[in-house]
Amino acid sequence: MSDDVLRKRAPKVIAIANQKGGVGKTTTAINLGTALAAIGQKVVLIDLDPQGNASTGLGVPKADRVKTSYDVIVGQEKLIDALVKTSVPGLAIAPSDVELSGAELELANEAQRSYRLKTAIETYHKDLTDRHERCDYILIDCPPSLNLLTVNSMAASHSVLVPLQCEFFALEGLTQLMRTVDLVRNHLNTTLEIQGIVLTMYDSRNKLSSEVADDVREHFGDKVYKTMIPRNVRVSEAPSVGKPVLLYDLSCAGSQAYVSLAKEVVRQERKSHLSKESEAV
Repeated sequence: MSDDVLRKRAPKVIAIANQKGGVGKTTTAINLGTALAAIGQKVVLIDLDPQGNASTGLGVPKADRVKTSYDVIVGQEKLIDALVKTSVPGLAIAPSDVELSGAELELANEAQRSYRLKTAIETYHKDLTDRHERCDYILIDCPPSLNLLTVNSMAASHSVLVPLQCEFFALEGLTQLMRTVDLVRNHLNTTLEIQGIVLTMYDSRNKLSSEVADDVREHFGDKVYKTMIPRNVRVSEAPSVGKPVLLYDLSCAGSQAYVSLAKEVVRQERKSHLSKESEAV
């Protein structure tokens, strides 16, 4: 495919969401973004969590968060102007800080408040086209709650990627998230799909991990990625030094799993494009 065609194609927008905390959502956003960039994709990560952990995990100090996702969602800045380069070539981030927690109250009485991020992303694509630049993927790290920020993310996205920890209450939380996806699809974004479910913190020595994985695959079939992210100490250590695990320790099991996941995501996207092109003929 020619560079000109790639530049004109709108980026695939994926919300990474789970209202349950501690499931590896931000870790997945950081490391999937890094892995996609490592295999040649141009990636933007929007940190839409007021905790700003994705920004910290990619080494963006608070002093450098002059323009943030808060400014973008309230309409004070364009997305293209809020982006900060990271240490990963091909990966930029719209950072976040605690100010974002006030966005929900500020937008409560605003018209089209659920579409603020969608509008910002559409403007970003136009800005890229004007500059003859390209972006392949926009990943949105959602907060661990089902609030206006998460709704904005899903309204702006083509699909939702769900990190799911291999533990007892996993399916219960997943059911609640699926209801939210259905609500957004019915009222705000009719084309929203489930991109896939990625099993995280998998421990092959733990019988419960295997049982949860089997249950999820039984319920959701091929929507569950083949790649499982193992419980890995290097993955846990990497954010403390402001690096994705692929830069912290490329050879560890966690890094290799995220590279494998990125390849699955790209294959999935190419298959989808081929299917759509075939239907159009």
